[in-house]
Amino acid sequence: MNLRSIFSLFSSDLAIDLGTANTLVYAKGRGIVVNEPSIVAINKTTGDVEAVGREAKDMVGRTPGNIVAIRPMKDGVIADFKVTERMLNYFIQKAHGRKMLVHPRIVIGVPSEITQVEKRAVIDSAYRAKASEVHLVEQAMVAAIGAGLPITEPGGNMVVDIGGGTTDVAVISLSGIVYARSVRVAGNEIDEALIQYLKRKYNLLIGERTAEQVKIQIGSAYPLDRPITMEIKGRNLIEGVPRTITVDDTEIRGAISECVATILNAIRVALERTPPELSADISDRGIVLTGGGAMLKNLDKRIRVETGLPVSIAEDPLASVVLGTGKMLTDFKLLRRIAIE
Repeated sequence: MNLRSIFSLFSSDLAIDLGTANTLVYAKGRGIVVNEPSIVAINKTTGDVEAVGREAKDMVGRTPGNIVAIRPMKDGVIADFKVTERMLNYFIQKAHGRKMLVHPRIVIGVPSEITQVEKRAVIDSAYRAKASEVHLVEQAMVAAIGAGLPITEPGGNMVVDIGGGTTDVAVISLSGIVYARSVRVAGNEIDEALIQYLKRKYNLLIGERTAEQVKIQIGSAYPLDRPITMEIKGRNLIEGVPRTITVDDTEIRGAISECVATILNAIRVALERTPPELSADISDRGIVLTGGGAMLKNLDKRIRVETGLPVSIAEDPLASVVLGTGKMLTDFKLLRRIAIE
């Protein structure tokens, strides 16, 4: 029995959706084993990792001076190499229940317009986190697989994956990407737009966690059937004391309309660049939305109104990428066809 097959006894292949906002890990045969925010809290004095994931997210904007909460991914790519590696290490260990002897094969989804250098960074991070093999796949492609689209057939499938850092728009046919475009406007940009708007209009300063809360509760891309309001707590910039204001959905819709317009524009450009035969398929099948951003209220309606195409939301939009990547672990033939590294 050679060493390789001894190791394969511990075979523990993983699929990872290394996202700007959340990282999900799928273990072969076990499903999704990790689903946590991509955040690491580090103690600056000792250099130790204080917390990773959900625990670290609770610390964002609330840390004492010696602890910093870092989001190592920016716009879908690695911004902080060392921290990403520690984060990956932590999630891989967690997925394996802290077994030390694992050298998993890992498949990772990356945005479609990622550069060579950025690819290398992802691969190196995974190898440093003790992977035995690393394969990269394009997020839009695996999101389509995870959303259950028939991507291996000759027929156009259009998928729009709106994540935390990037929105990937792709047209897929015959297991290949016919057109793909990635814009760096997604969930995080929307949060940022809300922060800026409240600062400008109400002199109210809110943190990124609150902004995300506002987006989830009353953010929308198209008028709602029933208006909703929300109380937002923050700090008044002029008086310097905590304040609470009440806003309604119309106002918030206006605040994020530019971000939504950018996403719509990316979809429009994709439709213009699609070969006519595939356009015909898309007009039948429509557009599938995945990613956390797909859950923005009435975004599907807005796209339907603006493009005149049927729009549907994937069953579990947040997990589409990792589920699609997970399928690669059992379907190596397909992985060979779509892997980019």
